[in-house]
Amino acid sequence: MSKRLAEVARKVGVSEATVSRVLNDKPGVSDATRQTVLTALDVLGYERPTKLRGERACLVGLVLPELQNPIFPAFGEIVGSALAQYGYTPVLCTQTAGGISESDYVDLLLQQRVSGVVFVGGSYTQQDASHEHYQRLTDLNLPTVIVNAPVKEVDFATVSCDDAVATEQALTHLRQLGHDKIGLLLGPRDHIPSQRKLAAAREHSERLGLTFDDDQIVHGLYSLEAGQASAARLLRANVTAIVCASDPMALGAIRAVRRAGLRVPEDVSIVGFDDSALMNCIDPPLTTVRQPIEPMGRMVIELLIRQINGDSASSDEFLFEPELVVRASTAPMRPRVQAASVLPAA
Repeated sequence: MSKRLAEVARKVGVSEATVSRVLNDKPGVSDATRQTVLTALDVLGYERPTKLRGERACLVGLVLPELQNPIFPAFGEIVGSALAQYGYTPVLCTQTAGGISESDYVDLLLQQRVSGVVFVGGSYTQQDASHEHYQRLTDLNLPTVIVNAPVKEVDFATVSCDDAVATEQALTHLRQLGHDKIGLLLGPRDHIPSQRKLAAAREHSERLGLTFDDDQIVHGLYSLEAGQASAARLLRANVTAIVCASDPMALGAIRAVRRAGLRVPEDVSIVGFDDSALMNCIDPPLTTVRQPIEPMGRMVIELLIRQINGDSASSDEFLFEPELVVRASTAPMRPRVQAASVLPAA
């Protein structure tokens, strides 16, 4: 506290006692000096005392992990449009490699005095990442909703697509097509949605008559390039179908199949996840598991507005059921070609 007083006092050019009177909302300080001290507090990155924070702005932070995966800007558009209907303006924060960290974005949003924050994916989905900045939002009682996975350390309202159901739908579809050696192309090992997909695959494996050996499970980044490299490893395990954790990964898998001199779906079937934009326009059109982003987005806004209006935040996770969209990237498994027997000459 003394360090903060001294730093603000030096910045403004007043005594520490004056700064203390402002922070404790005591009389004896002119309005101009009071405002100067509060501004210096903001500039130096210190939080104002609760009773001096004033009204929050009609802004809502919208934090997206990246924009390369079409599902994120699509979700952001739904949430942003719904916010506008309630009179709020979204402040878009997108993360890039080597760019501003999620923690820094939280600091910036707090300086903007946002009324709430929506995270559509983020470091909370990674078990090994730092989650300290989320605790700050909880301590400030700032309305917050997250999408994709809950954070154990804090009680945020959470909206997710049911990863277990998505995995079961994809595997059941491929099993009905006769595939019995299926590869799983998942996100990083500490990524909670991918952990859920893997757990569901193992849970349903016996019922579906499947096994998942180590060489049938590959973890990678959620990108086309990573999907291609990871799928190449799965092809070496002679899988006849691949279930991918995102559509960009599925596009990479299709490229890997073709680079190996094989065809989709004649030789290898591919299933994506998200049903993001233009997946029905690629060659072949992608079979994928559709996230119901419109109803999910409406629930996000409903939970956020409830909190902004003073209702207590729900720490429950609201799970939405996905839908398998069958297109042309999956087909019945072709019988494996057996080596022809050589008959002895007559």
